[in-house]
Amino acid sequence: MDRPLTGVNVVSLAVNLPGPAAAHRFHRLGASVTKVEPPAGDPLALAAPGYYAHFTAGQQAVTLDLKDEAGQRELHGYLGTADLLITSHRPRALARLGLGWETLHARYPTLSQVAIVGSEGDDADTPGHDLTYQAQAGTIAMAGGGPVMPSLPVADLGGAERAVADGLAAVFRARMSGEGQFREVGLAQVVDDFAASTRFGLSGPGAVLGGGFPLYGMYPAQDGFVAVAAIEPHFAVALAEAMGLGSPLDVTADQLRAFFGEHSVDYWSRWALEHELPVVGVRDGTARR
Repeated sequence: MDRPLTGVNVVSLAVNLPGPAAAHRFHRLGASVTKVEPPAGDPLALAAPGYYAHFTAGQQAVTLDLKDEAGQRELHGYLGTADLLITSHRPRALARLGLGWETLHARYPTLSQVAIVGSEGDDADTPGHDLTYQAQAGTIAMAGGGPVMPSLPVADLGGAERAVADGLAAVFRARMSGEGQFREVGLAQVVDDFAASTRFGLSGPGAVLGGGFPLYGMYPAQDGFVAVAAIEPHFAVALAEAMGLGSPLDVTADQLRAFFGEHSVDYWSRWALEHELPVVGVRDGTARR
């Protein structure tokens, strides 16, 4: 029951981050995944070997030169029994390899494809990476008068999850109709969708989720900081009562700073569990490497 995609065969030609992350999710859901890598290997294996191993565990990995006739023959042997192909090449690169969607669909009518590209539609061949997509979407934080490098590859990992969703939809439709489906996932569109929370005023400086609501913020403790997310009414009421205040409307940022500044981060973590409140210590991401 916990591996609902048992019997589904996935072939992935995608290297770097979004494709392997998507293939990893398919494998966790029970699909059989064959990861096809070029002779030079997957750049992710060089950049972060442990991350690469995490994403590829349990999969069949093969090295094929798709510019070579023998490599093409072996790839088509895998595609002949596949339900889904994951790619992250630019469309014109796939076309040069004889792997454009129209060609694949004619040869394998029931095969579906999810194509991870930089941007959907006419801009699919335009080069870019997570950093450029975040810069374009306006999700880069600013500090000290300049931009700060993102700590999370939002476009890549969000794109991976969307590739899984669209891939599942394509496989489902193909099982219903008997005809493979093509889905295109643009990383630029994914991060732009995520950034809509700032455009609509939910997040960003001064917004409800950006420091404008005192009960949703970060405050200093004796030896660090705590994140407080008492945004639902029952959490807000409970925290206000714990502070000795009659109403959440009476709680100010200054009062929260004074309250949490009385004890250590560990103390507040234990306290939050006892009171069933969403309060946790703020961890330094650089210390987790």
